[in-house]
Amino acid sequence: MTPWVLTDIERAVRSSWGADTCPSETRARWSPDNPARWQCLVTALVLNDLLGGELVKGEVRVRGERTDYHWWNRLGLGVDIDLTREQFGAEEVVTGGVVIPRPPAFVRPREEYELLRGRVVEKLGGGATHF
Repeated sequence: MTPWVLTDIERAVRSSWGADTCPSETRARWSPDNPARWQCLVTALVLNDLLGGELVKGEVRVRGERTDYHWWNRLGLGVDIDLTREQFGAEEVVTGGVVIPRPPAFVRPREEYELLRGRVVEKLGGGATHF
């Protein structure tokens, strides 16, 4: 097996996003013009599968008011990886960043996560044994 580099993983993730991998309540608003939009939680979970580390949750604020949450990954030595940060407009500011333990099981967005994970694994040329 050839080892992956971050650019391989990033390419596989970005090319796997779609309306069907973002939360159901946002699917109608998803657009290929901003493919990272609403993909942060499922992307952070898949990257956690591949790279380990911690899940980080911040707040998205517009004019000081929280409008949403944003998720990304933190690896050892405080290295953050955020493949979905570009989804935000200039008026949307991500603040904070609290490490959230990954729950052993979750209800939402399970289907979206499994779909994204399956696509990424396929594009990386492997099966579940890579995780």
